[in-house]
Amino acid sequence: MKHIGILAHSAEGSALCYLTMCHEGANRLGAHHHPDITMSVIAMGASMPAWEDSLLPDIEGTLATSVERLAASGCDFFVCPDNTAHLALEVGSGRLTLPGLHIADVAMAEAKRLGFHKIGILGTKWITGEPMYFKAAERHVVEAVAPSTHDRNSINEVIFEELCRGIFTSEAREMHVRIIANFRDRGCDAVVLGCTEIPLLVSPGDSPLPTLDSTRLLARHAVETALGEHPMPTWRGGPICHVQCPGGKR
Repeated sequence: MKHIGILAHSAEGSALCYLTMCHEGANRLGAHHHPDITMSVIAMGASMPAWEDSLLPDIEGTLATSVERLAASGCDFFVCPDNTAHLALEVGSGRLTLPGLHIADVAMAEAKRLGFHKIGILGTKWITGEPMYFKAAERHVVEAVAPSTHDRNSINEVIFEELCRGIFTSEAREMHVRIIANFRDRGCDAVVLGCTEIPLLVSPGDSPLPTLDSTRLLARHAVETALGEHPMPTWRGGPICHVQCPGGKR
């Protein structure tokens, strides 16, 4: 089995990713078994001023330090359970110490595999306002749509003021359900939970549309890769120009 590295950025999503890897490993290998997992965490607060000033190269440098730590720990590849962090990873030189899975490609590969055609995107103001997810959708021949500007800002506020702090309220859940219903009314047939904390707030039973849980999909794909069910990733940061992930086995 390959050794998985978790490049953590936000706490709640990283913890969910780790736990999902452990549970998926047990499902496949037996109780209390899973691939080796190492996590590197540099507090997200260190990067927040750079996020607000759009200094993506500075953030990429911090994330690259975590990748170096994972490589030094013997990891074979990494995952980053933070959708927004991938924007910074994509501005790099493509020379990260380890190869990694790209969360948007994992989510869009699953959308394609399940036969969805038009996907609503939930996430931070950067995820819903920047082209990363929309380019990933194009690579997998599906359409992606963003919330309104007002809803983008409302989601972003909830993510950073509540979800990333472990606060999950019925008001925030109702807001997300309303926005998902708007996606449905615009012709979407699924929604990507494109912030790794949103699956802790909105369950499949809450959602008016089928959900693509980017956190758990990434974790499961990583376990499948560690078990040799997918090719090892080749992406080492930098722009992506071609499909990175095959459809998952389910």
